[in-house]
Amino acid sequence: MTYTPRTFSLPVLPGISEKQIAVHLALYEGYVKHVNLIAEKLKAVRDGALELDPYIVNELRRRFAFEFDGMRMHEYYFEQFEGGAQKDQASALAQKSIEKYGSLDAFAAHIKEVAGSRGIGWVVVYFDKVSAELHTVFVNDHELGQLSGLPIILALDLWEHAFMVDYVPAEKKTYIDAFLANLNWSVCEKRFESAVA
Repeated sequence: MTYTPRTFSLPVLPGISEKQIAVHLALYEGYVKHVNLIAEKLKAVRDGALELDPYIVNELRRRFAFEFDGMRMHEYYFEQFEGGAQKDQASALAQKSIEKYGSLDAFAAHIKEVAGSRGIGWVVVYFDKVSAELHTVFVNDHELGQLSGLPIILALDLWEHAFMVDYVPAEKKTYIDAFLANLNWSVCEKRFESAVA
C-alpha cells in the first residue's frame, strides 16, 4: 500500500499562523514520503529485488515506526482543527471529562498541566475501555511510550516544529492556549464515541 498525504480543510486559526500550518503540513508530508520509501525498500528486500545488510534492514524496520507514527499522529492533530472551534457540553466526552476532572475547564487545565512537562513530545488523551477511564499522558517520542491498544481521543503536538514559526520555546503556553482555543472538540467527541462503542 502506498500512503497519500491527507488534505485538511482548515479555517483561519487565531494564534496559529497560516505560515506555521504550512511548515507543519510540509513536515507531515515528509513523514508520509518516508513511510512509503521504507515500505518500498523492505518489500524489495522481501521480494529478493534488493539485498541489504541485516543491520540496515533492522534499522529500517525500527525507523518505520517513527515515520508511521509521525504520519498518523499528525493526521490526528490536523483533523482536530477542521470545522472550527466547537464544544458540546452535553456530549459523552464532556460528561466523561466532568466525571473525572470536575468540569470541562478542569479537563482543559489538566491538558495544559501535562503539556507543561519539560521537553518535546505529545500530549495524548486516550480512552481505556477496560477501566472506562480517560488517560492524559505525555509521550516523548511518538513511536515510543504510546499506551498500547488505547484509541486516541486528542493529540497535541509539542515538538518545536508545531509552534516555532509563531512562538519561541518560552512562549509554548501561548501556543497551547491557541491550540485549545481552535480545537474542534466534536472531532474528539466522535473519536470518543467510537472508542466506547
